[in-house]
Amino acid sequence: MGRPARATRLAVLISGGGSNLCALLEAIATDPSFEGEVVVVGSDRSEAGGLQHARDAGIPTVVEVLERGADRAAWEDRLAARLAEHDAEVVVLAGFMRILSGRFLARWPDRVVNTHPSLLPAFRGAHAVREALEYGVAVTGCTVHLVDEQVDHGPILAQEAVPVLADDTEDRLHDRIKAVEHRLLPACVRLLCHDRVRIDGRRARILPADDAPVPSPVPPDPDPVPDPQPAPDPQPAPGSEERP
Repeated sequence: MGRPARATRLAVLISGGGSNLCALLEAIATDPSFEGEVVVVGSDRSEAGGLQHARDAGIPTVVEVLERGADRAAWEDRLAARLAEHDAEVVVLAGFMRILSGRFLARWPDRVVNTHPSLLPAFRGAHAVREALEYGVAVTGCTVHLVDEQVDHGPILAQEAVPVLADDTEDRLHDRIKAVEHRLLPACVRLLCHDRVRIDGRRARILPADDAPVPSPVPPDPDPVPDPQPAPDPQPAPGSEERP
């Protein structure tokens, strides 16, 4: 199967400062072969700092606030419709702190990708870094995965370990995990843009880069972004919790 003839249209959802959004934009800007374009940035919070990063880059932004007690399905429908207005083909959750239902995910099957600050399935949910420190693990890390109807559960695209240091605080450990996320998330989005991900049950299979070369009159430059390695089946770890 050949690579796409045009850039894959990406929607990015954020709830905070947008550091992963910035990392993705930088990866796209510095890699001519990325074959992805962020066409819209959405948030559930009007004050999310990452929205300004998008505006500074000339990217349209949308905000759909989920008010307390509001109809969640209607909120999801509005958010999905706003993304569909921009013909989004892949949805990137880059620090988006809302759980999305199967109804939303069905619009982009196997095309919604998330990053999580632990080695899943350990420490699922919103407080993964804090729980890793409280449990006393020697190693944690980050996971990039496709999103399914369960919390922090879908097929894993890549994982990378981060050691826990004796004097770590939650903020220091999270900062080191974020540095890994800033490399791993763009690399996995790039795989989706190149249509190199195949799903077999719980396992994501990554097609080799030379499986579908692009005909070119000149030799291509070496790939500037290393492809993440497919992760082995993770072993269940004690201490994992569902997000409330």
